[in-house]
Amino acid sequence: MVTDHAVAGAAFAHRVERLVGSLRQVIRGKDEVLRQALVCLLAEGHLLIEDVPGTGKTSLARALAASIRLEWSRIQFTPDLLPSDVTGVSVFNQGTGTFEFRRGPVFAHVVVGDEINRASPKTQSALLEVMEERTVTTDAVIYKVPRPFMVVATQNPIDMEGTYPLPEAQLDRFLMRLAVGYPTAEAEAEVLRHEKDGATVSTLTPVIEPDDLLAMIDHVKTVEVAPALEDYIVGLVRETRHAPEVRLGASPRGTLGLLRAARAWAAVGDRSFVTPDDVKACAAAVLCHRILLHPEAELRGRTAADVVEKALQTVPVPRHVAR
Repeated sequence: MVTDHAVAGAAFAHRVERLVGSLRQVIRGKDEVLRQALVCLLAEGHLLIEDVPGTGKTSLARALAASIRLEWSRIQFTPDLLPSDVTGVSVFNQGTGTFEFRRGPVFAHVVVGDEINRASPKTQSALLEVMEERTVTTDAVIYKVPRPFMVVATQNPIDMEGTYPLPEAQLDRFLMRLAVGYPTAEAEAEVLRHEKDGATVSTLTPVIEPDDLLAMIDHVKTVEVAPALEDYIVGLVRETRHAPEVRLGASPRGTLGLLRAARAWAAVGDRSFVTPDDVKACAAAVLCHRILLHPEAELRGRTAADVVEKALQTVPVPRHVAR
């Protein structure tokens, strides 16, 4: 007997493959990165893509937005960008004698923030409220952004000229941080072979409708998580706080984020329940950017990824997960 959940799961899997296929037309040889980006979208999280220039960060962000029939906008972050350029500004209407709020580019389903760490910390902080609460408050009036809402931001490594480190509070609002990385030799050669007639972001057409995406997000929320796995997730996050080289460990928001990401990863894997492997697959992308190390540890070459890997090796994995 075919259940409603099975039917929803089959439709979900079909839509995932369509989205991956669309993204693959632009980003070649990076299927793992593409699936992680989709997991972030389906978990209703925000995505930070960090890498050196020219590796396809902005192309991935734009391709994700172009593959879904949603309203999207792009903000090019520069040192002279103001907070009102992001959220909007109140303008005086002489005809009515009142101030009217003109919405900024943040009022879209998908907001692509290009080179977000080239703006000043003051401008970066303009995203804090909308990323967490999905609202913008101006002159004591609260404006809601549409659902689904996702910020896909790109940034260059902070040791590059003209960049500012993101505040910890804003980093914590990104569900996942990914690095595209350089392509393999085969993938790079394929890019050259298809340089003349290859697909670009401007040629992509939406492959799913807004209602389809909302149905996929709702399906992710039906994925079951056993109590033992909830304890496992809590144990992993708490382990990052107790490591001697850590100055600031992952927050409770990170705990919730790891749960949401693991659910979405399980759904993308066509499972109705979360396994320990789903949690492990998402741990680095969800937790690393939330961990700050002591300067002495950084000088010794330690990284946040080392802390997460040690936690994965230390915290006991539940052997029998009831569902």
